Amino acid sequence: MKRILFLILCICAANVLFAQARKGGTMYVAIKSLELKSSTGYFASTKGTLAYGAQVTVLQVSGTWMEVRSAANASLTGWAATANLTSKRIVAGSTATASAQEVALAGKGFNQEVENSYKSDGKYNYDDVDKTETQKVSDEELKAFISEGHLSMGE
Repeated sequence: MKRILFLILCICAANVLFAQARKGGTMYVAIKSLELKSSTGYFASTKGTLAYGAQVTVLQVSGTWMEVRSAANASLTGWAATANLTSKRIVAGSTATASAQEVALAGKGFNQEVENSYKSDGKYNYDDVDKTETQKVSDEELKAFISEGHLSMGE
C-alpha cells in the first residue's frame, strides 16, 4: 500500500514539475487559427486570434489550459487549450495547417495515410464526412442544444 501511495505521489509531483517547466517557456500555435479566451472555458469570450505557427510565451498552466502572451503583440494575452499548442517550432512560411480536430486525430494515430487506406477499401463514404466537417454551429446554437438536452456546460 505504501508503494502505491509513493508511486501516486511521484506521478503527481512529476506532473507539477512538467507544468512548471512550461511556465515561461515558448510554445507555438499548432492549428490554423487559435482564439485566445478570457478564461478557461469553451464559451469564454474571445480576446484575440493567433495564426498557425505564432509564437507565444506561457504565463501559467491550469489543467488542460495555458494562459499565454503573444510574442508579436505583448498586449495580447489569453487562455488556450494545451492541445492547440506545441513546443516544436513551426517553420516560417509553411503552408501546412491543421485544425484542432486534425491535431487530436493525429495524436491518436489517424493521419492521411490511414485515411487513404480506409478510402481504398470502398466501405466508407468520405463525401459525407467531408460535408459534415464543413458545417458550422454557432456558440448560441450549441448553448441552446446543451440547455434543451439538460446537459452540463462543463468548465
